[in-house]
Amino acid sequence: MRNPKLVVILVALAAPLAGQADSGARPNVLTAQPRVMVIPFTKEGEDIRTILEADLGRRIAISKVTEAFDRRGFSTVDFVARLKAANDIGMFTSTSQSDIKEQLIQLSGADIYVQVEVSTSQLAEGSAATVIMGAYEASTGTSLANKVANSGRFYTSDLERLVQRAVDTSADDLLSTIQAKFSAMLEEGRSILVDVSLQGGIRTTLDNPPVGKDRSLAELLEEWFADNSLRNQYHLQGTTGIRMVFDEVRLPLRDSRTGRNYGASQFGSALAAYCRSLGLAVTRDIKGNTIFLIITRP
Repeated sequence: MRNPKLVVILVALAAPLAGQADSGARPNVLTAQPRVMVIPFTKEGEDIRTILEADLGRRIAISKVTEAFDRRGFSTVDFVARLKAANDIGMFTSTSQSDIKEQLIQLSGADIYVQVEVSTSQLAEGSAATVIMGAYEASTGTSLANKVANSGRFYTSDLERLVQRAVDTSADDLLSTIQAKFSAMLEEGRSILVDVSLQGGIRTTLDNPPVGKDRSLAELLEEWFADNSLRNQYHLQGTTGIRMVFDEVRLPLRDSRTGRNYGASQFGSALAAYCRSLGLAVTRDIKGNTIFLIITRP
């Protein structure tokens, strides 16, 4: 005779296992997911502000890739809506396409942007679409994932369907890679490089203490980096009397106080503010994931 209590226990255990088996074919959806914005790839001479107006293929690809993220529970930012908002407030202060793209990405609040390039061909042996998708970390431009998707060749003039077919062939792999990279970044942080130097002719060195301090500027800076990097993870590549290079500084993905993105720009601002609190005059320049901080006056 079966033990009724044992049967109940086995059924209770089988239920979650069955659920796991059922979800095995779907991409894992973790609690912390990135905000994603899909943007068009632009060639030299093309304006990202107007490119979608004249290119149906790119509009389709942007829409289909965004839909792929939406279907899998990602939070997406509407590129066209953000572009319109930026134009309405007169945000763009440059005609450089790289500057416009950076300003747009910053306005979006996205963690990751996916750049989409589309090409189609119609030949006697059939039509085909190729969609190239590249995912990048918004703050530093670090490449996270790349996929080349092909629709295959068919006897059809329905390019929209071919573009969708191409996107569908690689969407799962792309999204899974992005999710894995983002989850790793949440745990390990993002890495930046910081170059601190003295302007030529300045009458001090990093070995000297700032006014009112009893330790050298180099010691104070290294202590600040230890306190402000993620879990004290930084590496000082080298130091001289006029230069310090931190070749790897780990930053949290989010500001713990505001929940907003935290990257090289925010870290650079905090570092400059600290130097000014020591009575120093500084300038800073940020290029990708590298901060150049120059002390101009002690």
